[in-house]
Amino acid sequence: MSEQLKIEQQTKLQQRLNPRQVIFGRYLEMTTPEIEDEVRRVIDENPALEVVSEHGNDLSESAGEDTFGESAEQLQLADYGSEDDVPTHRLEATGLHSGSHFGDYLAVGEDSSLMQVLMDQLTDIDLNDNERKIAEYIIGNLDDNGYMTRSLADIADDVAIAEGFTPGMNMVKDVFAKVRHLDPAGVGAVDLRDCLLLQIDRFPINLTTKIAREIISDWFDLFSKKHFEQLCVHLGIDQKEMHAALDFIKGLNPKPGALVEGNSLDDRLRHIIPDFAVDIDRDGVATVSLLNNIPELAIEESFRIDDLPVSTNRRDTEAMAFIKRRHDDAAAFIDVLKMRSETLMAVMQAIVRIQHRFFETNDRSMIKPMIIKDIAAITGLNISVISRAAAGKYVLTSQGVYPLKMFFNERPKDDADASSHEILGALAKIIDGEDKRHPLSDEALSEKLAEQGYDIARRTVTKYRERLGLPVARLRKQF
Repeated sequence: MSEQLKIEQQTKLQQRLNPRQVIFGRYLEMTTPEIEDEVRRVIDENPALEVVSEHGNDLSESAGEDTFGESAEQLQLADYGSEDDVPTHRLEATGLHSGSHFGDYLAVGEDSSLMQVLMDQLTDIDLNDNERKIAEYIIGNLDDNGYMTRSLADIADDVAIAEGFTPGMNMVKDVFAKVRHLDPAGVGAVDLRDCLLLQIDRFPINLTTKIAREIISDWFDLFSKKHFEQLCVHLGIDQKEMHAALDFIKGLNPKPGALVEGNSLDDRLRHIIPDFAVDIDRDGVATVSLLNNIPELAIEESFRIDDLPVSTNRRDTEAMAFIKRRHDDAAAFIDVLKMRSETLMAVMQAIVRIQHRFFETNDRSMIKPMIIKDIAAITGLNISVISRAAAGKYVLTSQGVYPLKMFFNERPKDDADASSHEILGALAKIIDGEDKRHPLSDEALSEKLAEQGYDIARRTVTKYRERLGLPVARLRKQF
């Protein structure tokens, strides 16, 4: 068998992004806090960039004059005339002592977590050293809702490997039982049924709690499927007693750990910073603003390359190469920031143009069908660029803050004029007004919507119902 070598010519199309396009795409996806942090970082790293101070946003390093990076807490404290006017709780919350001029820190408690709350309660339980270690491992294997995530056998193995002693299963089970008696009630449960039973057992025994316990322990399947008539027959109780038991069960918490985790400082301080603001005047004219604290940037004078001298000296050549490299990086950064601002404004203005009625009324039913292609048709931008520009962004209106993704909604049918928001509102009203003892099926909901002029298929109704977070008719049934 002979081998031959030959040369062939091929025509091949290949699309490549230059570095500036890659950076532009990344910056376009950034939210307001992220791009502000990025600007601050680049200014610190590139000496060729300077802030145009006359615009009042000086980003240069300053001891105590960082107007670009003041926290919300610092701005609130600045509203007081002097430190003596600041309430004590505000000083303690930030760790400052009112009698100190040097910002001494107070010993304030850390953010409470479920694990920390349970660990603190172990001091009130009679446990020896080995039992306490087992309890800590058990608590460490609870999820944020308070549910057990591993088997006791696995936890016993972990203790044996890490702590140097092999606990018996009876010891592990005894400690586990004690952990399950900690607060909040229901922690340490292995599933929802177990969680509800743990909470019921904390209440005094009476007719209602006895019925509720029997429902959960013996007839949980019928309860979960809302077959309440069958439950009455099996339990031999009347509707009044069933209603009382169901109301009691509804008052239990399926996620007891969330009571602690939901109150953490991070959750309470988490907030959304809008990227745009839209104002509508009395004449219906919309004004779009890009909200950020990014100053105007320019090339620092000493890094101008227009009049660089020509030199054959190696040292001078390296210095000029450094100046040119920094100059080019700074110029590219300024151009990319400008492109980002122009693109974001173009996208937001196009959204306002299409959804003008919503911004006038703040009525979600006024949101028109709109997809990315509609924005592309107005702006001439690429679909991927629009998608990046809208991702994770929020707009501030006179009535609140809304995500941009809320304005993008498809038509149920190509020839339909109603938006998905409008149909969602109509569907929610129909379900809200249905007979709760005989809730409507998705097919019946489709017929009801058709009577109102929304001709959509049953499977589409199912999709919209699930988007509203509403269960099927069987699970919406009330006794």
